[in-house]
Amino acid sequence: MATDEKQQRESKPYIIANPIYDTVFKRLMENMKIVKFFLSAILGQQVTAVDVRPQEFTHKKQKEDETDGKEDITIPYSVYRVDFMATVLTQEGEYRKILIEVQKSLGTVDVHRFRQYLGAQYSTRDTVIINKVNRKMTLPIITIYILGSKLTEIKCSCLKVGRTYTDMLTDKPVSGRDDFIEQLTHDSYIIQVGRITDNRYYTALEKLISVFEQTCFADNGSEAVKEYRYHPSPEDEEMLLITQTLHEMGVDPEERREIENEAEFVRTIDDTYGYQIRELTEALDEKD
Repeated sequence: MATDEKQQRESKPYIIANPIYDTVFKRLMENMKIVKFFLSAILGQQVTAVDVRPQEFTHKKQKEDETDGKEDITIPYSVYRVDFMATVLTQEGEYRKILIEVQKSLGTVDVHRFRQYLGAQYSTRDTVIINKVNRKMTLPIITIYILGSKLTEIKCSCLKVGRTYTDMLTDKPVSGRDDFIEQLTHDSYIIQVGRITDNRYYTALEKLISVFEQTCFADNGSEAVKEYRYHPSPEDEEMLLITQTLHEMGVDPEERREIENEAEFVRTIDDTYGYQIRELTEALDEKD
């Protein structure tokens, strides 16, 4: 390990805000340099362009009239909200729709809600600008889940659930990609913040997830802020932007109070209604 990096790791800790909360995560995602770095680090490939999409959207459902099976009846619009949604252009020249969901609660992961908005996105065509011309396309989807809870059987902090093409007769990998398959299946990336323990700052991904590490938040006595030791160098521009933004939010009294209020609200909801929500989620999953 280089001497300057060792010195950065051993530098005096400073306060940063907890990015797992909406107030903080939203602020980070307002900076395009941070967004590109965030996505590139997780996806493991360079993201060259980002078009941020509305986070709230409606989805209208239709069902057949049960009396004669012919007339469509409109079911009221459902409103979905995702933490971050964007269309990206990768270095390979491929367009992808990225959905990021941050699950702050320490209770059971809200699988039913994830499935709802994922299903709505599969049925939505997106507008992509190619050569200055708007084109309607059905884009392949990539999901990123940042979980405050721990998956029981998965012990690693960063998990990629990828897809491979395999010839079933020969059991050999198939090269190439087809739009039919790409638009009906998707890769997922899962970050379990409760399992981030190593203080490593070698790769872009290690540096990024270090700000989500939760142990120091609890030790600090407040879930809104934490003590953080890594001091990015001036050349590490994106991490410098991230830590500066988080530090400013963590030391500003008004912003810190807003984060603490959100943390208290999440904790109260989970303590008061967590059991009922988990029972309802399990019932809905069983019905599906």
